Amino acid sequence: MARELHDVVAHHVSVIGVLAAAAKRQLERNPAKAGAALASIEDSSRQAVVEMHRMLRFLRQEGDPTELAPAPTLHRLEALTAQLSAATLPVDVRVEGPQQPLPTSVDLAAYRVVQEALTNTVKHAEASRAEVRVRYRPEEVEVEIVDDGRGTATGTATATGHGLIGMRERVALHGGQLTAGPRPGGGFAVHATFPLGGPQ
Repeated sequence: MARELHDVVAHHVSVIGVLAAAAKRQLERNPAKAGAALASIEDSSRQAVVEMHRMLRFLRQEGDPTELAPAPTLHRLEALTAQLSAATLPVDVRVEGPQQPLPTSVDLAAYRVVQEALTNTVKHAEASRAEVRVRYRPEEVEVEIVDDGRGTATGTATATGHGLIGMRERVALHGGQLTAGPRPGGGFAVHATFPLGGPQ
């Protein structure tokens, strides 16, 4: 999808920018050329919209609700872990420190890190339990996900897998740090910190 966005949508937007600059230069000297550039802008923008709709149809699974739901936050971890506990993986959630309102993007990114780490645990770790720790500090929020599984990074949890790459990108976007790997005593751990007041 990243390649698709770059090769298709970004291309159209770049073309629109170039054509708009050309139309502006030709507007008074050569209205016909300016009109042709504007027509090309219209065509390119329509193509970009078509491509966006195509990608959205690809991302939306059949049966997905069409209405926009509230973005998930760390306050909704209990619902996430309850689903896993009821299915295959008992998950204990521990919160340390006074909970505080977080920037929306940080809250969502931290939730997604927990979600992806638990997904990897279910799919690859053969774990019997997992624990999520959320630590609120004045200068940062920290999430840690540990399990008692095999302790090996396999599948989407590998350094080249999309799961871990996605987590790293989310954390880096907010100026934070992420570590992931086998635990000395067994199992696997994912640890992420998000500075508060940093890049949002």
